[in-house]
This record gives sequence, structure tokens and C-alpha cells, in this order.
Amino acid sequence: MTIPAAKLSNPAVRALVAAINGGDPTAFFAVLTPDATMSDDGSDRPLAAWAEREIFSSRGHIDVQTEKDGGLALIANYRNDTWGEMRTAWRFTVDGERISRFETGQA
Repeated sequence: MTIPAAKLSNPAVRALVAAINGGDPTAFFAVLTPDATMSDDGSDRPLAAWAEREIFSSRGHIDVQTEKDGGLALIANYRNDTWGEMRTAWRFTVDGERISRFETGQA
């Protein structure tokens, strides 16, 4: 069962998932702190280049299956035109109303 983005508990995570699914890089970066960082499968990556490659130019989409830790930990089916669909885990660090770090990888 998929949890719609609008029903996610944490407002910043909700906004980020909506931006990913809407293909909206402006909204995506607006919910991140200016110095936000991320990792993919345990390796830190340059956030802007990663987002362009893995989300926006490859039509990324996230279908959240479960959330824990007040909405800061998600299990989701993530798909894009490059890799197809995979089960992924996402963990977010929120600073105020914005995300300062996220970590994703195969679940």
C-alpha cells in the first residue's frame, strides 16, 4: 500500500517527495538547506549532480510504502528511466523546516 505524499508526517519530507514526484527541481532544492548533503548506498555524492541524474533527467518517482521515526525514515519503491524500480530506504535529517541531509540506498 502506497502512502500519498500529502499524507506523510514530516512537512519537509512531504514537500521533498512531492517535488520528486512532480519533477520539480525548484521545489526540491527549496526544501533543502543551502549546504545540504546526501549519500547513495553509503557513499556521499554531489547533491545537485545526483538529483539531476537520478531524479530529474531520468523521471524519478518515489512511492512510499512505510514511514517511521516521525516521518524521517521511509521505505519506498523508487523508479527512474535509468535503473527501473527498486526498493529503497530513505533517512532524513531536518534542520528547522528544511532538510539538511538525506541518505538513500537499496532496502
